Amino acid sequence: MFYRFRNDFQLSIITLLGVSAVTGIVPFAVFRFWNGEVLAGLLDTAIVTLIIAGMTYAWVTGDSRRAGVFMCVLISAGAAAVAIVIGTKAIFWIYVVLVTSFFLAPPALATVCNLLMLGAVVLVGDPFDQNQSLYSFLATGIMVSCCAYVFGRRNEDQRIRLERLATHDPLTGAKNRRVMEEEMQAAISTFERNDTPHALVILDLDHFKTINDNHGHGVGDVVLRDVADLVNRHTRLSDTLFRFGGEEFVLLMPGVRPEATASVAENLRYKIMTELRGPRGSRITASFGVASLRVGESDDLWLERADSALYEAKTTGRNKVVVAERMEDDMNAQAIEDDRLTTAVPSC
Repeated sequence: MFYRFRNDFQLSIITLLGVSAVTGIVPFAVFRFWNGEVLAGLLDTAIVTLIIAGMTYAWVTGDSRRAGVFMCVLISAGAAAVAIVIGTKAIFWIYVVLVTSFFLAPPALATVCNLLMLGAVVLVGDPFDQNQSLYSFLATGIMVSCCAYVFGRRNEDQRIRLERLATHDPLTGAKNRRVMEEEMQAAISTFERNDTPHALVILDLDHFKTINDNHGHGVGDVVLRDVADLVNRHTRLSDTLFRFGGEEFVLLMPGVRPEATASVAENLRYKIMTELRGPRGSRITASFGVASLRVGESDDLWLERADSALYEAKTTGRNKVVVAERMEDDMNAQAIEDDRLTTAVPSC
C-alpha cells in the first residue's frame, strides 16, 4: 500500500484530495445543514461522496489516470455549483480547484475544466455586486490557471521522461528487463484467463564481442540500435521488444501459436542476415531460442526453456533458430531410442 502511495504520484494526489475532502468539506456540509442551507449541504455531501468513490476506484483498480480525470471534472463542476448556490462565500474554493485540476488531469483537460468553471460562475451565478470584483476574480482566476498550466505541462513532460528512463533501454529504445518481467507475468495471467497463446523469442548476436574488440563500443552500439530498429519494423505493434542484456534481446509475442513461432523467428533471422551490415560491410547474424508458454508454467521456467533453446542454437553452429518444444521432443525421442537399444542388447 505504502509502496503504491510513494511511487504513483497521481494516486497520492487523489488520496490526499480524498482525505482533504473528508476533513475540509464535511464540516461545511454539517454546518450548512445545521443552518438550514439544505441544497448547499447536499451539494457538499455529493461532492465528498463522489471524491471518495473516485479515490476508492483508483486504489482498487490501479487506474489512477482515469480516476484523476473523473475527479478533475467532478471538483470543477462541484466548485462551480457551490459558488452558484452560495455566492461569494464559496469563491475561495475556486482557487483551490484551479490549481488541483492540473495535478489530476492532463494540462489541456484541466485548462478546459477551469475555463468552463470560471465561465459558469460568472455567467450563471453572477455572485459579484460590482464589475470591479468580477474583473478581479476573472483576472486572478486566469493568472492562477496560467501559472498552474505551466507547472502542469512541465510536470507532465518530466513524468513522461522519467517513465521512459525507468522502463526503456536508453541505447536501443527497447523496454528493459524490469518491464519484461512484469509483462511476462501479465502474459501468463492472460493465458490462464482466456488461453491466448504467447511466444518468447530470445535472440543473441553472433560474435558481437569481436565487433566491440576490433572496432570499438561505439560501432557496437550502432549495431545494437540497428538490430532493435529492424526487429521493431518487422514485428507487429502488439509484440514487445526488450533488451535482456549486452547483445541479447527478448521478444514477447502474444497470439502466436506454437506451430507458427519457428517461421516468425526464421523471418527475423533472415532479415538480420540480409539487411544488416556491420563495420566494413561485414555480415551480422543472430541465433534464436523460441519457447511457447505452457499451462501452469512460471515466467522463470518459460524464460529458462527459451534460453536453453538459444544455447542449443549457439553451440550447434549459430545463425539458426531452435524451438524449445522441438528440441525437447527430439531429446525425448533420443532417450526412448537409447532405452530401446539398451534393452535390445542381450545380456551375457
